[in-house]
Amino acid sequence: MSIADLLYSDTEEALRDSVRHLFADRCSPEVVLRAYDAPPEDFSATWRTLAADLGVAGLLIPAALGGAGASAREAAVVMEEVGRAVAPVPFLSSAVLATIALLRSGATATVSALAQGVVTAALVVPLSTAPGDPVTGASHGTDGLTGRVSSVAGAQEADVLVVPVAGPDGLELHTVARDAPGVEVSPVLALDMTRPIADVTFSGAVSSRIGPAEAALAEALQTAAALLASEQLGVAQWCFETTLGYAKERKQFGRAIGSYQAIKHRLADLWFEVSSATAAARYAADTCARGDSDAAVAAALAQAYCSGAAVHAAEECVQLHGGIGMTWEYPAHLYLKRAKSDQLALGTAHRHRTRLATLVDLPVT
Repeated sequence: MSIADLLYSDTEEALRDSVRHLFADRCSPEVVLRAYDAPPEDFSATWRTLAADLGVAGLLIPAALGGAGASAREAAVVMEEVGRAVAPVPFLSSAVLATIALLRSGATATVSALAQGVVTAALVVPLSTAPGDPVTGASHGTDGLTGRVSSVAGAQEADVLVVPVAGPDGLELHTVARDAPGVEVSPVLALDMTRPIADVTFSGAVSSRIGPAEAALAEALQTAAALLASEQLGVAQWCFETTLGYAKERKQFGRAIGSYQAIKHRLADLWFEVSSATAAARYAADTCARGDSDAAVAAALAQAYCSGAAVHAAEECVQLHGGIGMTWEYPAHLYLKRAKSDQLALGTAHRHRTRLATLVDLPVT
């Protein structure tokens, strides 16, 4: 096991600066709120800029296939900024989940298209699927794919669907175009509309077989769980920093509310929780990047802790802002919704604690 490095490199900070500037320009709270309109705002242009112009779609793709040849550390920085802006972009679903699954199964042509940012993909598994969970997959018969998968993240935005399929020798990965005959993508009303989910139904859809799916799915889900902790960290950081700034300015009875001892205690506790989440998320990203033997433990630990920290930070943000925190116009509710939906994504904290106990051989009492 090599020594972990939790600090950000100059390259990572430069990447952060570029992504943050893009989101400041394209994903202000007033714009993100339009994700809840009917019909919702189209953020595909923002994603194309992020994916192609900034090149983040290819961060985890080797240079030989047209990608950046970067690591989970750089992807974690992007995830932090996605969380800070609650940006409605399919980075997690396309550039992480689908990309890792395709890479490990050898789909080089599709991966190269993803690296260029001209194609977006989605892994057709429920967003609630945790590392280690069984995946049943669709069925494949003489007429093509059949079956239904619920609550798939990124399916509406995807050009290519990456589908686990039950084959004669075990689970396989297939690809199918989202707009192909026999494919129906039905949007689902969700708590967090900045990460749209949909039910995907196959009825005789023609697909292309890639290869075995078990190892590819395992790595994709574990990597995504590790990186989701960085998004949760971004949510928590925004909530803490915004609430701290508000407490310094908002006055009651002639004093800033941050000068009251009770508020100080709550903010101090929140600072400690966010700082701990920073360490957990960075350790998960670093071990994942290095292929460390502790990567599975770090991912489970980060998810078990960071999901609750993000929700707590968002709840404190709403409460300590008082009446304005409850309004639709103020963005606090966007962060609470993302934090709550992330708490269920890729496994709940309880399931990650259970997995962590198994990984470290903690005896059942």
